[in-house]
Amino acid sequence: MSNKRVAGVSKKLIESVKLSNLRSYQIAHLAGLHYSTMSRIMSGIDTVKNGDPRVIAIGKVLGLARDECFTEETEVPNEQN
Repeated sequence: MSNKRVAGVSKKLIESVKLSNLRSYQIAHLAGLHYSTMSRIMSGIDTVKNGDPRVIAIGKVLGLARDECFTEETEVPNEQN
């Protein structure tokens, strides 16, 4: 069984959301996301891969480049049922 590669949301993106003059639900709306989806992404409940369009859309609303939105990818073992 192979490992899966996951990235995370960068600290810069998280800080940008916190420091923004916009509320989180407004950022989500402008990014074309439901607020709960953005919340799950930002908290790490939903795992993201490098280049995830949802994360890029959030970064775009905040004026961040694609590379500023993600952490480095790491390998994690697949869950066994």
